[in-house]
Amino acid sequence: MKVVIPDDYQHVVQGLPCFSRLKDFEVEVFHDAVSDIDTLAQRFASADALVLTRERTLIDDTLLARLPRLKLISQTGKVAAHIDVDACHRRGVAITEGTGSPVAPAELTWALIMTAMRKLVPAVNAMQQGRWQVNIGDCLAGKTLGIWGFGKIGQRLARYATAFDMKVLVWGSEGSRQAAEQQGLNAACSKAAFFADSDVLSLQLRLNADTIGLVRYEDLIRMKPEALFVNTSRAELVEEGALQQALQSGRPGRAALDVYEREPVVDPDYWALKMDNVLCSPHLGYVESSGYELYFDAAFRNVVEFFAGGTANILNPQACFR
Repeated sequence: MKVVIPDDYQHVVQGLPCFSRLKDFEVEVFHDAVSDIDTLAQRFASADALVLTRERTLIDDTLLARLPRLKLISQTGKVAAHIDVDACHRRGVAITEGTGSPVAPAELTWALIMTAMRKLVPAVNAMQQGRWQVNIGDCLAGKTLGIWGFGKIGQRLARYATAFDMKVLVWGSEGSRQAAEQQGLNAACSKAAFFADSDVLSLQLRLNADTIGLVRYEDLIRMKPEALFVNTSRAELVEEGALQQALQSGRPGRAALDVYEREPVVDPDYWALKMDNVLCSPHLGYVESSGYELYFDAAFRNVVEFFAGGTANILNPQACFR
């Protein structure tokens, strides 16, 4: 049986302790980012199983039609819109889901918040160039952290904010707002008030058909001129072009981003990289050693168990009987 692992940008997968779980399989790993369907079809043609790193590779019906040998897609973490689940069902390709953790994404989000608010990157860069104290940043104590989405990551951020003497304001579904209030936190009375009252606003939402383009230019320009907009969830949550336009208008005054509409971002002229008031990191939210071991260990176990006849963690069990 052959397992193909695409999109190992950092050349780390084969060095993980859990990689030994695939010792009885033929394994091929690709280290670049490819979207061309002909190239993907060629690379995946001999695969019995694919192990996907989050949402880096699009698996649609057109590609699946060219992979008659494929039996399994083992997903690190949970399946999202990058996999056409219905097409997999029709073509008899099983999908297994893994597990994840909110720890690394929450910590990365907080690191971006602190770095952006204190303007650390330009200060450090200037010092390396022999210039001393070129700017002045802002502390967090006393300010309001707005959290849109109150799941596991959002709740961790709320605890971080409380420890830093920030006020917390939550927006989202009725369930999210109720959960926040049950924890003694404030829920915004409206979306407009949420954007207007947040000094730091962080998106912690899943991307699906209902959340694509949920944040619009009209929302962003309600923010304060000194406010920070943070997105470590998915770029598509924001209407395309809206954040750039809002930042150019001066509201919000700054942003910190870990996610982008098309990844990886390798163009140094990408708009966010050209703005002094935007802090960019290369989608590092879940990219952390213990997190990788957690994600890939589950994905590799699912591969082994599937080809041993197991049905654990299969999202679409009907596909196994087609």
